Amino acid sequence: MRELDLDVLAPKIWTALLQTLQMVTVSFVLATVLGLLLGLVLYATRRGALLQNAVVFGVLNGVINVVRPIPFIILIVAISPLTRVVVGTSIGTGAAIFALTIAATFSIARIAETNLVAVDPGTVEAGAAMGASPLRVLLTIVVPEALGPLTLGLTYIFVALVDATAVAGLVGGGGLGNLAITYGYQRFDTVVMVTVIVVIIVLVQAAQLLGNLVARRVMHERTR
Repeated sequence: MRELDLDVLAPKIWTALLQTLQMVTVSFVLATVLGLLLGLVLYATRRGALLQNAVVFGVLNGVINVVRPIPFIILIVAISPLTRVVVGTSIGTGAAIFALTIAATFSIARIAETNLVAVDPGTVEAGAAMGASPLRVLLTIVVPEALGPLTLGLTYIFVALVDATAVAGLVGGGGLGNLAITYGYQRFDTVVMVTVIVVIIVLVQAAQLLGNLVARRVMHERTR
């Protein structure tokens, strides 16, 4: 293993880290908004729910079941024509963000639905019995009750997005994963490979710690 040359390696790591953070942050924010909305619709339209609608639930549930299991490396290639239409190109950071957003949205939707369904039905029924509209019940009772577990689920998605950015190199997205593959694996540079792995581990651990702290704080507030 060659010696670590920080003057050469540090700028590359910094640039790759910024690219990774850009891809993960933008796609995470977009996917969280879209995924939570889809999750709420799934929860509200399922059988016996506030806005029961078999057609809406069936279509949305079917789409999620089809898209969610597709490996990201296949998905990013399969939706490249759509990416080109929406983003204007099928390569680059923007294209990677679009693909990451699509993948994360459907995963968050399923996580949201699962956690919302776990809310005590008696609490929901009590809110509805008091005359609250379905939307108000969803936003003021169901979502707050599920917020702690939802936070943990979103933390998992954030970590998964960090992992998925490694595939972004296929579309020229850059990032830490691409740096590890291009400069570490393909050039047999163990120093680059190990350094990138350490940076990714630190990033993931920081995200997991923050997510756990927020979830613990939310659940503590709900039990007070």
